[in-house]
Formats: sequence, C-alpha cells, structure tokens
Amino acid sequence: MKFSTSLFFVAFATVACSAGSNSGAGGSTQHEGGSGAGGSPATGGSTSDGGAGGQPSFGGGLTGGAGGGIICTPGGPDDDIDGDGFTPNQGDCEDCDPNRNPNAIEVVTEDGATPYDENCDGEIDEAPPPPCDEALELDGLDPMDAAKAIELCKLSSGENDWGVVSAEWVMADGSPPPTDPSLLQKFHLGHGFLDHFGANIDVRAGAHMLALSSGTARNPDEPGYSSVGGFGKGYTSGFAQGFPKESPACPGSLTGTPNDPTGVELVVRTPSNATGFSFDFDFFTYEWPNFVCSTYNDFFIAILEPFPPGQLDGNISYDGDGNPISVNNALLEVCGCPGNPPNPCQAGGKIFTCSLGDIDLIQTGFGFDTGGQDHGSTAWLRTTAPVEGNSDIHLRFVVHDSGDGVLDTTTLVDNLIWTAKPGTTVGTNPVPQ
Repeated sequence: MKFSTSLFFVAFATVACSAGSNSGAGGSTQHEGGSGAGGSPATGGSTSDGGAGGQPSFGGGLTGGAGGGIICTPGGPDDDIDGDGFTPNQGDCEDCDPNRNPNAIEVVTEDGATPYDENCDGEIDEAPPPPCDEALELDGLDPMDAAKAIELCKLSSGENDWGVVSAEWVMADGSPPPTDPSLLQKFHLGHGFLDHFGANIDVRAGAHMLALSSGTARNPDEPGYSSVGGFGKGYTSGFAQGFPKESPACPGSLTGTPNDPTGVELVVRTPSNATGFSFDFDFFTYEWPNFVCSTYNDFFIAILEPFPPGQLDGNISYDGDGNPISVNNALLEVCGCPGNPPNPCQAGGKIFTCSLGDIDLIQTGFGFDTGGQDHGSTAWLRTTAPVEGNSDIHLRFVVHDSGDGVLDTTTLVDNLIWTAKPGTTVGTNPVPQ
C-alpha cells in the first residue's frame, strides 16, 4: 500500500530577493524590471537579485536596478516587502520572496539546486506529514472525509492559511442531495471510502480512496452493494455547467438527463506558491460495450472554478480528443471480448484495442467473473490543472448515469497533489508506471 500526502514536493525556482547580491548569468533567477541587460532566469540554480554592481537600495522595498533586475532590501519586522501577506513578525522567513512564507508548501530540492525553507517552519525538505485517512469508515457520511480520502488533510483556518474550507455532498449541477429520506439513503450509497477495489486495484496514496457511483460505491462483497448491472435509484438532477457535452467521437449522439448522480464539492484555499494540482482517477462503466455512442452515456465529471484560462466551462477531465470521461472516451483501455487478444474489440461501431487487458475488472462487478461479459474501465489516469496561489477554488467530482439509471458507473478518486512548478496546464493522461 502506498502512502503520500497532499503536498507535492517538486523542484521550483523561487523568486528570492536577497539584498545586495549580484544578479546575472550563473544560474540565478531575478525579478524582471529596469531597462538594462541583466542576468537571464534559469531553473535549478540559486535565486538572487541585485542591480549593476550588486549595490543594495535602502529603506526597505523593491527598486529597479540598472542591470535589468530589481533590488530588494528587507524592511522592518512589521513590513511586508514582498506583498505575500506576511511580515517577519508573522513568520515570513524571507520577506523578499513571495513564494516563501507560512502559507507556502515545501518543495523538495532538485539535485544541484539551492535548498530553501519554503514554508518557513525552520526545516528544509522535511518529511511529509502522515496520511489522514486511516480511520475512514466505508459508509461515512461526513463530506470532509472525501477530502481526507484524496489526501487533502489540512483545514484552512482563514485568510492566508491554505487548506480545505468546506465540503458538501452534491448532485451533478451542484445542488443539494434529495431530501426524501428514501432517496437520500440511496444517494449516500453512491459514495464510499475504499481501501481496495476488486482483486487488483489498490489505493494510490494513504489508506483509502474516494469512490463515487451512480449505483453503489462498494465492492461486491461489502455491505450495501447492489449489482452495477441493474440498480436504479429513482432521482435526477440538472446538468453541470457546460453540459450536456457531446463526445466528438460520437457526433449526433444526444446525452440524456443526469440520473442517480452522486458527487462532492470541495472549497479549497490554495498554497501561496501553488501553480497547479493533479489527482488520479479510475473510471468503470457497465455501458461498455453495448451502449457506446448512445443516449446512455454515463459520466465522471471534475469541475474546477474559477474556470481554467481559455475554457468556457470548468470540466478538467477529458481525453486528448476532447471527449468527456464517459464510455466514449479514448482512454478506455481495460476491457475484453472473444478473440481479444490478439484481435481488437468492436463496440458501438468503434474499435477498442483493450490494450490493458481485463484483470483490473475482476471482483469489481464490471468483469466477466460476475456477469459472463467484460465491461470497461480506463485504469488509473491523472488530471492536471492550473491554479493561482492563495486563492479559493471550487472542485466538484460527480458521477451520473444518463438517460436512465439502470446500468451504473463507478469512479475512484485519489492522490490529490499540489505542484509549485510553473507551466501547469489542463490535461488527462495515464498515470506513469
């Protein structure tokens, strides 16, 4: 079983402002400013700032240097020179670097780079804290447990303190769950905290993972399980913003009303030096192979707000062809049929190579061992998306049937990781092995 934490320790070239040091070639990173030719930024080296000749300015603050850099002179103990919301008296250990303060995440130093104490706790490259999801119950009802299950362990205490702000169980459109007691009970069967799925799927981090299902988020041998081949719960919701979103792979196929949705919405305050995050998920659907490119196009949806730059909606999980995560997505590679291998499988008039075989389906309810026919999954995928540091984001994970609620879909979500590396973009790809 693997263990990690919600802090992703990646190498990051911070923008430091040591007073009076020289900038220029030699692997240093400097603030941009002035009009002269200064040293060019380079990742992996030390960080420093200064003007021509390295002469500091006086009185505290940032000033333009003749060499194209900006000189930083720290001020007094109650000044916030770098504008990161912290003064030295409030724990800022480098008031010339907005990426080093108590609201930052620690970044493990890459080989050859200068080590820094990003979170100002007096330690450099300290070991991550232990996971926080060991004690989760399979059928827990607290939505904050969903955050713990994906390694979001830290709670925000307020402004300038990163962590989870709130968590709520929601439907596909973000509305509250059904109020009817019978329907509400069925809604809650759609989420669970699993320490494994089937015979061959382990957690990606910590002790548990979040399972969301339009049926029951359970292993077949666990209390509350109903067959994923025939459990309709009897409620619907509106579409998530930006949906219905048809699959480019299936032009002309109209998606039906969301049936039996189960989801969670997290509000999270980001670390001050975070530039993005990632999470891992594994999508299983009973709709494969009989309902490819049909109205019955079940979904896993991950909605990020504010929307990523350039997007008209917040959906951040889709394949390289723009297909949302449904039975029609091009990343569905766990499957099988007579003659496969070596022959590919055909479903809905499309070819599926099923390159990852079908062993991940065993004992999940989606495999040949329970119904005599393989259905399909993606194996573990990883979605990445950009964020701004020290800002509030809304992150909604939802699974729902479409058109009816009979054949079910289950998605596992785990291992949310922050990154402080520049250049994070939206994308979903197989998890590196």
